[in-house]
Amino acid sequence: MESLNELLQDQLKDLYNAEKQLVKALPAMAKKASTPALKDAFTTHLEETKEHVQRLERIGQALSTKLTGKTCKAMAGLIEEGKEVLAEKGNRLVLDAALIAAAQRVEHYEISAYGSARALAEKLSQRDAVDLLQETLDEEAAADKKLSTISLDEVLPEAASGNEEDEDSQAEPAGASSSRGRSKQRSSR
Repeated sequence: MESLNELLQDQLKDLYNAEKQLVKALPAMAKKASTPALKDAFTTHLEETKEHVQRLERIGQALSTKLTGKTCKAMAGLIEEGKEVLAEKGNRLVLDAALIAAAQRVEHYEISAYGSARALAEKLSQRDAVDLLQETLDEEAAADKKLSTISLDEVLPEAASGNEEDEDSQAEPAGASSSRGRSKQRSSR
């Protein structure tokens, strides 16, 4: 790599692949989430992520850069860790907290990557790229803040209050198991 321009192109390729991987991963996270606000946050961020891909494509076109051909190994690793959470069974609120932790790792990676790419674009006087990268950077920061709010205001307080409802018992049809009723009676005492 010999120039900042080459570095910017490399960073954009990395981000492009990262976002494409995330578009595939977010639906499973939304499906696993039990808290309505968390499910909504993942669904909303999926739509934003699709827009992030389109913004990167616009930047690539403007810079005459083909964005395919690179795998973002960092995102692959973060998604693999997220898959471990998706495979877990247990208390639905604890699992939601784990999903939030995994998602925030992704957001923090994206915030740093977009910040670096934006700084490079700014140094190279690529004003349109700077604006598009900043728009995405702002959305990533907002997504991270929203996840923190859901965690601190809803998921963690509820989990700490002793609500021990497993995700499997939540999915049971009404009247399917009397143990669910006993479990709720114990937790409300």
